[in-house]
Amino acid sequence: MAKHTPPGLPDQGIERQLSTPLHDRDRIHADGAAVILDWLRHLSSERRLSPHTLDAYEREAITFVLFLNAHRGEAIGRAALDSLTVADFRAFLARRRNDGLTARSLARALSALRTLFRYLNRNDLVDNTAIGAVRTPKVARGLPRPLTPIDAEAVIDNAEVDHADPWIAARDVALLTLLYGAGLRIGEALSLNHGDVPTSDSMRITGKRQKTRIVPILPIIRTAIADYVNLCPHPSSADDPLFVGARGARLDPGVAQRMMRSLRHRLGLPPSATPHALRHSFATHLLAAGGDLRTIQELLGHASLSTTQTYTEVETSELLKIYEQAHPRA
Repeated sequence: MAKHTPPGLPDQGIERQLSTPLHDRDRIHADGAAVILDWLRHLSSERRLSPHTLDAYEREAITFVLFLNAHRGEAIGRAALDSLTVADFRAFLARRRNDGLTARSLARALSALRTLFRYLNRNDLVDNTAIGAVRTPKVARGLPRPLTPIDAEAVIDNAEVDHADPWIAARDVALLTLLYGAGLRIGEALSLNHGDVPTSDSMRITGKRQKTRIVPILPIIRTAIADYVNLCPHPSSADDPLFVGARGARLDPGVAQRMMRSLRHRLGLPPSATPHALRHSFATHLLAAGGDLRTIQELLGHASLSTTQTYTEVETSELLKIYEQAHPRA
């Protein structure tokens, strides 16, 4: 396979992380590090996973190899990966559970390893399917926590209060209006450039794994973005970032998180009131107003309808609360 290294994934990164905790390069074979690095290149260049996801997968692979070094008492290379048994994988999960990982974190760790071994098997680098017999830990699925329509509107209405600088106030209003009005992920919104500014009643969004979708854009969203663009003092050519910080660089998600923390303190909202909660609110409020699941799935960019169906559980939960509060015999 091609041996080019995508940006952000230096060739020496994984070798450095594998050898530093051990202070002993003999504990891992070069071919063991090589196949894992090939896998990370594949995830970055072909599957185009986000840097955050790549970091998580890399950490999990390294943790697994370091565990195997001690568990099996041998340097880990392709031959060792070939010979792993179901008991080896279960022993790893048991160790991670003892380290304090939750069921959800264990499930993520197992998912990363399954992705690794699926790649190794498909590319004839390793021949081991034992991980397929390992059960995923049961995870209690949490429901999305949307804001009420009144609270969602209050968040947007109060977004400009903290800022004496009018353009930053307009930026925050535009960003929150877009998140709630179009159901975008915070990363999707912050990746927009000026060339993406909507001029009609829809816009194209690039979401997870570079999948694109068309989302409707309400007039109030276009107006909020136009007001911000007109006030923003920084460059606005097509390739310049749309949402920027005080110095003109692309806005960091942490700034949006801090803004929401300030707003929820002022408005008395729960800790679940985050930028992502506006996306949950978008979906839940559409469903409550009669929107169908398939349409909401497309608007959110969910790969699976089962993900979108969690919003029906939120709606049912809210109905039961109202019933218990209002029915005389509840």
